[in-house]
Amino acid sequence: MKAETSEPIKERGARAAVMFAAQVTFDQVERRYGADYALKDISLDISPGEVVCLLGPSGCGKTTLLRIASGIEKPSGGRVLINDREVAGPNRFVPPEQRSVGLMFQDFALFPHLTLIENVAFGLKGLPREEARREAAAVMARVGLESFTNAYPHTLSGGQQQRVALARAIVPRPAVMLMDEPFSGLDVQLRDSMQEETLALLRETRATSLIVTHHPEEAMRLGDRIAVMRAGRIVQFGEAEDLYDHPADLFVARLFSEINEVKYEVSGGLIDTPVGQLPPPPGAKDGDTVVLCIRERDIVVNPVGQGLAGRVLHVRFLGDIDLLEIGVQGFDEPLRVRTPHYAKWAKGAEVGLTILPERVLVFPENGTDGP
Repeated sequence: MKAETSEPIKERGARAAVMFAAQVTFDQVERRYGADYALKDISLDISPGEVVCLLGPSGCGKTTLLRIASGIEKPSGGRVLINDREVAGPNRFVPPEQRSVGLMFQDFALFPHLTLIENVAFGLKGLPREEARREAAAVMARVGLESFTNAYPHTLSGGQQQRVALARAIVPRPAVMLMDEPFSGLDVQLRDSMQEETLALLRETRATSLIVTHHPEEAMRLGDRIAVMRAGRIVQFGEAEDLYDHPADLFVARLFSEINEVKYEVSGGLIDTPVGQLPPPPGAKDGDTVVLCIRERDIVVNPVGQGLAGRVLHVRFLGDIDLLEIGVQGFDEPLRVRTPHYAKWAKGAEVGLTILPERVLVFPENGTDGP
């Protein structure tokens, strides 16, 4: 592929056509393959014009849910509704082309034998040829590729191909946009810029959007709300800040931040820790083992004598931050701490640590914390 030109999606007087955003509802959706569940009891309401990210590890059911929303797969149980119209259920199945849904896959799925404008116009077969080309050309101009209309996909960089795929998905003006890991094949810098540009175009067109990702930062950057999935179920659904501050379990906490995990036993209805006595999670009783979680970024490193006594055992440079390992009074194992690089803490330094009790998370040892 050719090198990316880094030309941004352009701001133009002619804006992208506004779509009629739709509400999307999953009502107790299931998908079985024999006796195995890929999805189980998925219930989700997505408001018109909302951008929702499906976040979770590979194999958790994200893409399966997207394929069911699009009509590529049928649910084994439950219903899918678009604007309260059932498009998949026990007694009804609407084919993909009748759902007003746009699809964008992680490999972009461009046709190599068609020019770019032919690729973009592919979904406009109901229009006369010249009208379809005009619509396609207008959207290509919107994504900054008007000079590439007669080029072929293999001549473009990954970022340019991503723009063509986005233009092709949007040009039919679908009510719902479904995107499966659309940025996974791009390098880090290009991925960040394409995320911002894609989000701007989705906002401009008012498309209701469902985006699959396994990157928490990407989900936080793009989504109005995030649905965290694990083993075919939705573990937690909400705004990014709520999921970060109030994770439902250890699995969600690990997704959104790097944490130190320390086990304690409940005694006298409390957990006795170096940062103070803390309440156990609901339902925990004396003798139960719980996991104390301290985010690496929530620990403040001070000069010696301020806070818990500690010694820096190791320093790893990570660009604008340093990752420290610190032996801390009261903890059997060193704590990992992320500090600004300019702080210049050195191996062997005596320090003090501040850990705010209200920033500490506590979960049951046997909580839902697997992959």
